[in-house]
Amino acid sequence: KKMSNQSIVNEFLLQGFSDVRELQILHFVVFLAIYLVALMGNLLIISAIILDHRLHTPMYFLLGNLSILDLGSISVTVPKSMTNSLLDIRVISYPACVTQVFFFAVFSSIDLALLTIMAYDRYVAICQPLHYKRVMNRGVCVHMATSAWIAGMVYSALHTESTFRLPFCQSNVLNQFFCEIPQLLKLACSDSYLSELGLLAVSAFNCFAFILMSYVQIFKAILKIPSERGRQKAFSTCLPHLAVVSLFLSTAIFEHLKPPSSSASNLDLVVGVLYAVVPPMLNPVIYSLRNKELKAALKKLIVSILFSK
Repeated sequence: KKMSNQSIVNEFLLQGFSDVRELQILHFVVFLAIYLVALMGNLLIISAIILDHRLHTPMYFLLGNLSILDLGSISVTVPKSMTNSLLDIRVISYPACVTQVFFFAVFSSIDLALLTIMAYDRYVAICQPLHYKRVMNRGVCVHMATSAWIAGMVYSALHTESTFRLPFCQSNVLNQFFCEIPQLLKLACSDSYLSELGLLAVSAFNCFAFILMSYVQIFKAILKIPSERGRQKAFSTCLPHLAVVSLFLSTAIFEHLKPPSSSASNLDLVVGVLYAVVPPMLNPVIYSLRNKELKAALKKLIVSILFSK
């Protein structure tokens, strides 16, 4: 469906996972299951952190923020895709697409900022343990998290505005199950989309470089710990964060840096699921499996929910 040069787009067509009705229903069921798991996992973590006073520390405060972001990002993409599969439609209106782009960018950029702050938190805890309480006090944590939220919203507003200001003349078909900036830039008939993609890559690279530098220092400090038990304990506090960062960055980098293709590709859909749907579901699992304090708080919370009646 080619469009006349710079014609006004009123709606976009999202790529579906299948045209076969049975597979559309299967997609709905799978996405519903993933959504419910992500919803339950993140809500449990937020509740446990709020209700258990032992978890009122910088690390868990940041983790609670991360769970709120995971809830937000999966709620932006999955329900619309489920609705489209159930009703056998592809359409998303222009305002709905703008909204989806804005909020997905908000949650993704704040997510990356928070993962960067969490790397700094681990750096201070392991490399400067005696100064930890002073450096990462409550005021500092609230200030850093608030800054991340404000910066994420401003960043997202700027990128959303500059993306939708571009004229779309290629077509109105997106090779993805939700509206996202890289796919929209492929439809633009202006060369300025390259600078827009470059800006996205630079901001992601800055966060990645900071996380990498933090972990170089962390591993140096861990290797200097004399006892093996001490080394294992220090490393185990970093492992969940490292796993979450690796999952987030590897899928996002692949999505944004893979060569553009004008034809619809199933690879786009798979990568979209890997970086937009899987992390919000897996993050609660990654954090609760490796963390004794959080595991104990979650057990206590689940027991109180089940037996409160």
